[in-house]
Amino acid sequence: MASVTFDRVSKVFGDGIRAVSDLSLAVADGEFMVLVGPSGCGKTTALRMVAGLEEISDGEIRIGDDVVNDLGARQRDVAMVFQSYALYPHMSVFENIAFGLRSRHVAGAEVRRRVENIGQILGLRDQLERKPAQLSGGQRQRVAMGRAIVREPRAFLMDEPLSNLDAKLRVQMRAEISRIQRGLAATTIYVTHDQVEAMTMGDRVAVMRRGELQQCEPPQAVYDRPANLFVASFIGSPAMNFVEAELVRENGGLVCVVGGQQVRLPEECLAAHPALQAYVGRTVALGVRPEHTREPSGDNGCRLHGRVVLTEALGSALLVHVDVEARPVTSGEVFEGAADGDPAAGAEPFGDSRTVVFVASFDPGAQVDAGAPVELALDGRKLHFFDLETGKAIYGQAPVRELVAS
Repeated sequence: MASVTFDRVSKVFGDGIRAVSDLSLAVADGEFMVLVGPSGCGKTTALRMVAGLEEISDGEIRIGDDVVNDLGARQRDVAMVFQSYALYPHMSVFENIAFGLRSRHVAGAEVRRRVENIGQILGLRDQLERKPAQLSGGQRQRVAMGRAIVREPRAFLMDEPLSNLDAKLRVQMRAEISRIQRGLAATTIYVTHDQVEAMTMGDRVAVMRRGELQQCEPPQAVYDRPANLFVASFIGSPAMNFVEAELVRENGGLVCVVGGQQVRLPEECLAAHPALQAYVGRTVALGVRPEHTREPSGDNGCRLHGRVVLTEALGSALLVHVDVEARPVTSGEVFEGAADGDPAAGAEPFGDSRTVVFVASFDPGAQVDAGAPVELALDGRKLHFFDLETGKAIYGQAPVRELVAS
């Protein structure tokens, strides 16, 4: 295996569309790197440039110590797993997996040894003589992976390989791919628009938007300390709640004024966001995840009042949608992240609304009725703040790393 490095890589198509801009990213040998972002963000184009399926407009791609800009796809020694599986229907599973080896004139005994070994690893040992049409979707995906693995390439490239599977099978295959990747210690770049896949599979997650890298860190770090409004709105399901909040000083502490309500910020919050002191008297974007918004219990000054719009029972939790009088954050980054980049979702997503629908995660047995007033307790240790002009997260002494360090 080998490392893969993007060094200020850009891709501009013939019609002038810039798909990738100045991408710098280092994927370590044996690392599972996930490229995630909404449709059209440039993640698949970046993957195809590594594979040699798209020419590079500017910058440099290295596999190991070798610059591969001018090498053809076959010379790069990488294996790609596609969304469509791309299996030969007239060939058996054995023949599909062996195809790449035979085209490279590997000896017959070695072909059989490798294919049977991969069949064992992927749980396909009893299906080697079957045709693809006789397999389930998950088994066909394993065959496509086996065809890539058996070549023992320098890196694996996976382009949304699970998107054709149903929800339950996707969960099973996520775990299967992670298990296989770790067992092989294989350098892997995995493209997906599904942030749940990204969070559960990657050693690190690289979030992209409009061809630019927004943040690249371990999944939990991206979740806990998003670099900007887009990352915060894109990562997390249900999506983060956002409102405009004016920061004012009161009794030696800081208070967020949300609509006509005051939300007292605890000392833990101010310690985690020391740069907030510079925003006193200014309006910022306040973000809070649904799982950090609950029914009140005990003394908690971080509270908002609203009215229940609807509830969704998930079994493990009750999602409560609450109408809160406040100014919405109308940044395009928030809308794009929450809508997964769907341009058809609406040109003016927020209109002139003076209310925001907060989603809160209550205990499943909570008694709340649509139309009833309700109080929301915000976890003051888990609040997020963003500069409305730049969209960047407000932290301070421990700044977020917006780009990856090699």
